Amino acid sequence: MPGWFEQISCDLGAAWAIARKDMKIYYIKPSILVSSLLFPFVMFLAFAIGRNAPAGTLIPGLLAITLLFSASSIEPVSIPIERRTKTFDRLLAAPVSVRAIVLGASLSGALFASAIGVATTAISLVAFRTGIIHIVALLLGIALTSLCFSTMGTLFAAYRTENVGEVMSLLNLVRLPLLFISGVFIPLASMPAWGQSIAFLSPLTYAHDLTLFAFDGTTLFGPVADTAVLVLATVLFQAVGALLYRRSRE
Repeated sequence: MPGWFEQISCDLGAAWAIARKDMKIYYIKPSILVSSLLFPFVMFLAFAIGRNAPAGTLIPGLLAITLLFSASSIEPVSIPIERRTKTFDRLLAAPVSVRAIVLGASLSGALFASAIGVATTAISLVAFRTGIIHIVALLLGIALTSLCFSTMGTLFAAYRTENVGEVMSLLNLVRLPLLFISGVFIPLASMPAWGQSIAFLSPLTYAHDLTLFAFDGTTLFGPVADTAVLVLATVLFQAVGALLYRRSRE
């Protein structure tokens, strides 16, 4: 038991150090902050134009999409760059577990996306006077969705390349279809049976459902099921990512 506790403590400490490093170098920059805060506004225009729905009803979908892109966009860029400069190779050679490396990289994206998600929600509450029914569900949804998709981005960055475009192309092959099969643009009830079957496999489906529950109390699966799926997806992405990065270390 002491050995397990010591290893976990060491991994968490290393993960936090990696997360702080990534936050300082890649996230806390004026250009990144401004573009990330403008992204929800641009997406809102895409959502609202041509729709008769009240602006406030679009916020849950907007928040889910914002978290998806904010959480998963930086590590797939930073890790190939660090491969090019050999910084990432030195990190893999360091006496740090691969679990800590993956967790640290994912944690930085999750913290950043969570902050953007909270800011987006606060602006929406003021601008559209929307209400929140379940604040705990909202905060839990923001945190879990951010960590889930940040870990997904770190997983895709495990692809052995120094070319940022290659990683982002692979990632967008997954992210863009998620927008249309997860109930954000098209309600699940309006999808054909095969589309619903695919939607049930998407973490974004459950992230969107959890934000809907937080804002207006409606839910298809229930907050417990949404939370469980997001946790399971995060653990799966973490495990597969650790396996792939471990192979890079060999």
